[in-house]
Amino acid sequence: MKVYFLTVLSVLFWSIQQAVAQQSIVTIQITEEKTPVPFASVQVTSLTDSSKVWSQTADSLGKATLKLHYGLYTFQASAVSFKPVSRSFNVKIPNLNFSISLASNTNELKEVKILASKPLMRQEDDKTIVDADMLASTSASAYEVIEKTPGLFVDQEGSIYLTSSTPATIFINGREQKMGAADIASMLKSLPPNSIASIEIMRTPSAKYEASTGGGIVNVILKKGFKVGLTGSVNVGMNQGKQGDRWIGFNLSNNPGRVSSFMNMQYTSRNSFQQVESQRFLPRDLSLIQNSYTLRPSDNYQLGYGVNVELKKKWELGYDGRLNYNNNKSTSDNLSQIKDFVKNEISVSNKTDLDNIGSAYNFSQGLNAKYKIDSLGSEWTSDVSFNYLPATSSQNYTFLPAIPQTGGFGDVKTNLSIGSLQSNLLYKFPKRWTMETGLKISNLSFKSNRDFFKSENNTQSNDPIRSGIYDYHENINSAYTQLSKSFGVFILKAGTRLENTNMKGREVFPSDTSFNLHRTDFFPYMYFSGKTGAIFGFPLRTTLIYRRTIARPGYQLLNPAQRFVDLYSYESGNPALKPQFTNTYEINISAMDVPLFQLGINDTKDIFTSVLYSDKNQPTVSYRTTDNLGTNRETYLRLFGGIPPGKKYFFIIGAQYSNNSYTGLYEEQPLAFRRGSWRVFTYHTMKVTPMTGIWLQGFAMFNGQQQFSELSNFGALNFGLNQQLLNKKLTLSLSLNDALRTSNPSYRLEQGSIRTSVSNVFDTRRFGLSLRYNFGLLKKEQQNTDPFNVESPEKENH
Repeated sequence: MKVYFLTVLSVLFWSIQQAVAQQSIVTIQITEEKTPVPFASVQVTSLTDSSKVWSQTADSLGKATLKLHYGLYTFQASAVSFKPVSRSFNVKIPNLNFSISLASNTNELKEVKILASKPLMRQEDDKTIVDADMLASTSASAYEVIEKTPGLFVDQEGSIYLTSSTPATIFINGREQKMGAADIASMLKSLPPNSIASIEIMRTPSAKYEASTGGGIVNVILKKGFKVGLTGSVNVGMNQGKQGDRWIGFNLSNNPGRVSSFMNMQYTSRNSFQQVESQRFLPRDLSLIQNSYTLRPSDNYQLGYGVNVELKKKWELGYDGRLNYNNNKSTSDNLSQIKDFVKNEISVSNKTDLDNIGSAYNFSQGLNAKYKIDSLGSEWTSDVSFNYLPATSSQNYTFLPAIPQTGGFGDVKTNLSIGSLQSNLLYKFPKRWTMETGLKISNLSFKSNRDFFKSENNTQSNDPIRSGIYDYHENINSAYTQLSKSFGVFILKAGTRLENTNMKGREVFPSDTSFNLHRTDFFPYMYFSGKTGAIFGFPLRTTLIYRRTIARPGYQLLNPAQRFVDLYSYESGNPALKPQFTNTYEINISAMDVPLFQLGINDTKDIFTSVLYSDKNQPTVSYRTTDNLGTNRETYLRLFGGIPPGKKYFFIIGAQYSNNSYTGLYEEQPLAFRRGSWRVFTYHTMKVTPMTGIWLQGFAMFNGQQQFSELSNFGALNFGLNQQLLNKKLTLSLSLNDALRTSNPSYRLEQGSIRTSVSNVFDTRRFGLSLRYNFGLLKKEQQNTDPFNVESPEKENH
């Protein structure tokens, strides 16, 4: 692999020499009184051949870079609220840099309409940015927006996967959410879908981000309002399968000037079911056959709010918060039978009725500050956040017939608090040098109190197995430094991150399972990217990345408490888990900021994996836990293609191949497991009329796997129609999710002494209807309703 990367590097450096010899790199800085004007439109025309025209949008720092042959050109720059400027210039040196100052014409404008829109996906350095507006209109929650995002895979437990077999880390507005997958899924389900501005996907994040993000990062950017005016929306909707969801909410944002504020609120009533049929082979020619049906109603309440203040064009201060409340229930009927294959008869038959009732809060508060150091884009940012998540739940289970225990019941109370403080400095030096450095301190505290009883012969007694008290504390201190340098159209980044980890956990009852972990590790990062050619007239950018990461077991995986599932199975954590380390190597190619090709390798040591073991004391009972099983090498390949936005029809299609190879021990026996999987995903949209659009989104997985479980082929096709009314202020959306009812994966597991197969049926085929009404008093109206119009921004005077 190293030889391959060195070869590619040699080719790239040869390309640099060829590019410099033939063309000039022209960098244009667009400012207003030395302040950068972001996203200005730039157009360059050759004076010797007027048919040669180059158009580009400046970046967030007001810079536009073009590759031009020597000669005479006319340059024109324009931006909303500024007067356009034209200038002629002569390109006759290898590197040409100049600045253009725009003058404001705000007083002359009464209204501005921006008719351009962003594509669904675009590549920006080491991250893919997905515009969520197209996906939000037919989604019931932010969680469904993520489910419909091309290239993301969400499993049954709410974990989100990119390319790696390790789940991705979820960020919201750049802050890591150090909660369990189920807690994060519950929070995302309570967020309204149109509260998401974009989704940033980082498969190999830089040294700026925590080294624990080996599975990549999915950063959900929430909307904070428009630039000028008072705007808002009201949304109401439903979807219906065998069960159904209902929701209603509103968004409000206000920005009359330097102070902006926002608020959103949503109530969602959800209901779903899951039917599971399984068969597990037991010793002595026996088989355990189970059939369960679970119903899961829940109510979610969400409130989000925040304010942002700009001070003297240098300081920017912000505060945001979220309050979530969730109450949920689940009722499960599980029929279990033990069959003797020799006698061909049922030897044991019983039923377990299980009821769970729970409620949880999430108080999330954050403060952030930004100081703009200079006009080059240097800035100092700081962020402090705190999350508090108390939860209570009760469980009641009954066995029929009694064996002799008739059932049990109990309560669980948990408290989770998470706090973090970080400060980052980005400084841009002359000659295209950039330095990034920062510090972060994070603390997590989790407490659990379980009080369970069992009923036997009409008497109640304490259940010492399921009762217990568990405390967990985690402190991570980190620092990073990263340098980047631009060489014409090429960028080189190199950095390292130091992390000091302190973890302490203890179950004081029924047995002492104390553990302590203290360690300090370095995590290097390398990134090399540049324009290396063109295809069909679109410039290509090739990127090479190396990164080392860590995955720490969280409080959920370390908690040894037994969680009752049914009479023959339970779940338990493993306090002996060790952290896993991964080295990632990747090469990717993009065109016009859209990813086309990615090839990578993840080498993981001490990988911890969800496993199923037989209870040594009860052969008919199995338990699910997590264990370090050895090493894993994952090789992945991703391909994208499609028609770019611009006309009535637009689509993207992608495919990913992943090959996983495990070596290690399973139940103290040698393990060798290898499997290759394909995942295909696509998104299509067509503008039937200026007010009507239809879309299709789908995915399919072939020969898939979820760690050691071998999945059947499955997928989903989702259809929708958007109709705009009342001068585009009212949007009516119809949808049909999982139209063919094919998103019901079954799986089998054959490792060690475990031989089991499971089939699932979910309530996934649903018809949806939603209405959203936009209102407001705007000085500037932003219209992203037409994803096919990619003309340059136009100004309309009224």
